[in-house]
Parts: sequence; C-alpha cells; structure tokens
Amino acid sequence: MIRASGIVLRRGTKVLLDDADFVVHPGERVGIVGKNGAGKSTLFALLEGHLDPDAGSLEIPAGWRIAAVEQEITQRERPAREFVIDGDRHLRELQSQRAVADASNGQRIAELEQALIDADAWTAASRAEQLLAGLGFTPEQWMLPVGSFSGGWQMRLALARALMAPSDLLLLDEPTNHLDLDAMLWLERWLGSYPGTVILISHDTEFLDAVARSILHFDHGKLQRYRGGYEDFVEQRSERLRQGRLAWERQQRETARLQSFIDRFKAKATKAKQAQSRVKALARMEKLAPIHAESGIEIRIPEPDSMPDPLLILENLSTGYTQDDGSQRTILRDVTLMVRGGARMGILGVNGAGKSTLIKTISGELNPHGGERKASRGLEIGYFAQHQLDILDTESTPLQHLMRMEPESREQDLRNYLGSFGFSGDSVNHPVGPMSGGEKARLALSLIVRRKPNLLLLDEPTNHLDVETREALTTALAEFGGSMLLVSHDRHLLRTTVDAFWIVADGTVREFDGDLEDYRNWLAERNSQQRSQEREDRQAQGESQPVDRRAQRRQEAELRQLRAARRKPVEARLKKVEKEMESAAERLAQLDTLIADSDLYSDERREERLRVLSEHGELNKRHGELEESWLELQEELEAIDREVSTTQE
Repeated sequence: MIRASGIVLRRGTKVLLDDADFVVHPGERVGIVGKNGAGKSTLFALLEGHLDPDAGSLEIPAGWRIAAVEQEITQRERPAREFVIDGDRHLRELQSQRAVADASNGQRIAELEQALIDADAWTAASRAEQLLAGLGFTPEQWMLPVGSFSGGWQMRLALARALMAPSDLLLLDEPTNHLDLDAMLWLERWLGSYPGTVILISHDTEFLDAVARSILHFDHGKLQRYRGGYEDFVEQRSERLRQGRLAWERQQRETARLQSFIDRFKAKATKAKQAQSRVKALARMEKLAPIHAESGIEIRIPEPDSMPDPLLILENLSTGYTQDDGSQRTILRDVTLMVRGGARMGILGVNGAGKSTLIKTISGELNPHGGERKASRGLEIGYFAQHQLDILDTESTPLQHLMRMEPESREQDLRNYLGSFGFSGDSVNHPVGPMSGGEKARLALSLIVRRKPNLLLLDEPTNHLDVETREALTTALAEFGGSMLLVSHDRHLLRTTVDAFWIVADGTVREFDGDLEDYRNWLAERNSQQRSQEREDRQAQGESQPVDRRAQRRQEAELRQLRAARRKPVEARLKKVEKEMESAAERLAQLDTLIADSDLYSDERREERLRVLSEHGELNKRHGELEESWLELQEELEAIDREVSTTQE
C-alpha cells in the first residue's frame, strides 16, 4: 500500500500540506479534490518521485510500476501508434535487445523470445490501436507523426501512452480536459477494468463519481478522506460543515435561494425527459449549498435587457473553413434550425463532427458557405471559447480590463462584480499573465457576460475550472434568464442547465429527442452498426476468391457451434443484467413521478424528499453500473464474433 506519515509540502512560502497522513490500498480508485493551487499536482510530483517532502515520509511498494501522463512531448516525428507503444518501456527494451542479439547465441535468443511473449509483444500494435480508437483517433491517423496533431490531440496521445504502460499505480491529472464526451465514456469503461491502483485529479464531478471509490480532499493543509465517490463526498462534507456551523447564516441563505429557484423551475418543467433530468440535477444543489457558501465564489450573470423571439434562424445553411490554398472545406450542410428566446440547448456529437464549427458560425466568427443566418435586430451574443483567453491582456489586471469597458463606473462597483467571480481583495490588481487557466477563464467569462447578452454561446466553458468554480458557474447558468447554446463534456453541467439537445452527426445538425442516457445508447448502437458494416465490407472483399462450397459449409457449421458455445455464458450474464436493468428502470420511473410532483418540494415533505432523492441517486448510480456492464458484455459478445470470424478467414 501507499502510506504517507507527517507529510509537509511547501511551494515557496506557502504551506500546501502540514503534517498530513493518508493511506491508499492496492486496487483503490482515489479521487483528489481541492481548490486550484491547493497542491494536487505537487502531490502527484511527490508520488512520482520528482520531489521530496519537506518533512515526513512517503512509502510506495518497491516493486510497483508507476504510469503517468507526460506533460511535454518531444518525439514529434514519431508515428502516433509507435509513440503510444513506446509507453511500454520494458517491451521496447526487449525489442532493442532482440534486434542486436547475436544470431549464434541460441539460448539468449530463446530467452528474449520468451520474454517478448510474456510482454505481449505480438499484440502491442492492436492494443495501441484500441487505445487510439477509444480516444477518438481514426485508423487513417494512427501512423501520422505526433507533431501533425494539435496540442489537445497530442495530450490524448500522451494519455494513450500512459494507459499502454504496464503499471500498478496510474496517476491521472485532469485526463478529461482534452476529451469529448464519447472519449470520456470510453475512458470510464477502461478504468473500470484496470486492475491496478488509480489516483485521479479531476474537476469533472461526474467523471470523478463514476471512477473514484474514495476521495482525498485538500482541507486547510490536511488530506481528509471520504468514503465513496464525489456525490458521497459532497454529502459527507456538507454534513461536516453543517455540524461545524461553518458560515451557517450564509449557508442558510444560499440553500433558501437555490431551493426557491428549484421550486420556480419545477413549476415550469414539462414532461420532456431532459426537463425531468434537469429537475433532478437541480435538486442536488441543495446538498451543495454549504460548499458553495464556503468557496466564496457566487457567480451572477446579469439578466438581458431584451429577449427577441426568435433570436436567430439558420436556413439551409452550409458552413466550414477556408483552407490555406483558398478552397472551402464544408463541415456542415443543409442546417435548418431556430434559436428561440429562452431556449437552452446542449450540443452533442463526437469529436470532429462540427460542434465548434456550428458555434462559430452562429457567433458570426465564420461566414456560411451557403444558406442564410438570420439574426434578430436585438440579438446580443456572448461567446466563450478557449481561444477567448488569448484575447486577455497579460500585462493588465482584472480591474483594468473592466475599467476599460466601463470607464464611467465606480471602482467599488467593478470590484464587487469581480468579487462574485472569485477575484477578491488585492487579487483584482494582479496581472493576468501569471494566472492559472481557471482564473483566466473566470475573468474572460466575467467580461463576456458583463455586456448582458441574451444569447450565450459556450464552447467547453468548464475546462481548467476547479470544482467550486464549476458548481458556481453551473448555478449561475441554471438561473440565467437568456438563451444558451452549450458544448461541454461536463455531464453534470449539461443535465443541470439545458432543456433539450441538438446532435451534430453525418455533416448536419438535428434535434435530439432524448437525454444523456439516450445519447449514450445512441452512441453504442451507432458504433455497433459501424463495426458490423466493417465486418461486412471485409467479408465482401474475400468473396471474390473461389472456394470449396462443401468445405465452406462444414467450416461454417463448426464455427456456428463454436460461436454458440462461447456466447452462451456471456448471454446468460447479459440476460441477468437486462432483467435487473428493467427492474431498476421501473423503480426509477416511479421515483421520477414523485420527483416531478411539485408537492414533494414543500417544507412538510422535506424528509420524504430527501429519502426519495437518496434512493433515486443510489438507484441511478446502480443503473449506470448496470449500463456499463451491459456495454461490456455486448463488447465481449462482439469480441467473440470477431475472433470466430478471424478464425473463419
């Protein structure tokens, strides 16, 4: 096990950990949470052996292999697949030794060949390709040089390289920052089957909740341990804060305000699946109120001065980019959509489908290749994307940025406004340059919403934000009275703030009638169809060769028997999982009906509400686990079919 005793960690004059103790048992999934700057990444540097503690001791089993994501990539000319395989350093060393081994030394060659077999050398390429495919790389990209990919995709390669390495301890620092929702769901499944110990830093609360089974929280120089995932941490920490009466009056005000908002939204909610999903996500906010109060970040997005309806219409629109040679590359075609006043849409789609292209076209940053973009006269857009951070003046302070926008406003009013975005006291006078990515994102967002937009366009707004700021932003967006289009891999943010979805796929955009669980199923079905088509294509290519029909029929019969024998136990487990899923779904439907009842939110039914929400949370988590098992069993069946098909070929 990993055991830390009396650890002291300093960064300059700041004490990050003071006499801290913690234990991580083999096979555990541990999430690390804390504010930006608390020392999470420094703790990882300690675990990797890159620095020593200022005091205390850290014990890691001597034989443990540690894997982590490299932050700097130097092998830019290396083909992507080979770069990933390089993560298995032991395998590469064996291959190097085998390449230079003396051909006359039979015993040495035999030893190396056996060592290569033990290291799974002959499956290395296929294992690397599976990792690349799971993280969103197409087969055409597998052999491209690392340097040909953007920074975000290079970080995906670095993640695949870390997953490729045989390890007993896997350290993941914000692994989802550069992933879309599809890749993140794949990573959740991969980590679910990883046999070693995982220590994870993430600001994505749903990802943490899906992966972590215990939480270590940076709390005033100590590491407090909590049982369960992130939701369990929220409940336990909220209760601890309540018992300690920390900022009790502020907590009560925050709880009352959020409860009032939940009730107002509940009165307006329709029976649509996403609306009901949002009601449940909003009800979770009551548990978060004490943590919100402690964080000191209470983002308030100003209400728009006007709300035309519709705000924007796209008719038969095609859009994309102009390439270096002047030719146009069209990404989306025949897009006909309407953005209504007060609409709150989440935009779903695999990476590269065109989500950001759609947002940029709506914002006016990209000109359509064809069709029309019709904006209402009163349209006021607030557009946030990661490249907006580059517009900030690194030499100026947050207060100077805001004073340039509003030279006539009182300085104290501007300070108060920046304070709601976490810039309090003298921090408003600190230059932007040395700020963290999360601080810059908060500042950029504060400047964007200050203009009172009636349409917010948000492209991955939570990247680099810590958990407290994410929750504050989620609350602010949930309360925002204007329209919003949101691209995000943060499922909690999507569940809490949007009412419906658009899906970007196959070069166009359409309304998606469902919620995030339906989207998960849609993805699984789509991937299954694509794999089936690939198998059919391979089979069609082989049909041109003459065959012995009698031998072929005999072989097909044998393979059917083999397939049936191998599928039978898996299908039995699948049937059991489906039965339990059906039972859970029926009970969830009953609980959804209770949650949709506005009377449940009265003070008299508080205990019943908490009981219903608790049962719903536990059952929803169990249903999610069953879904994961269902997907894994489906993949196991597909793997059997592939193996049998390969035998036939």
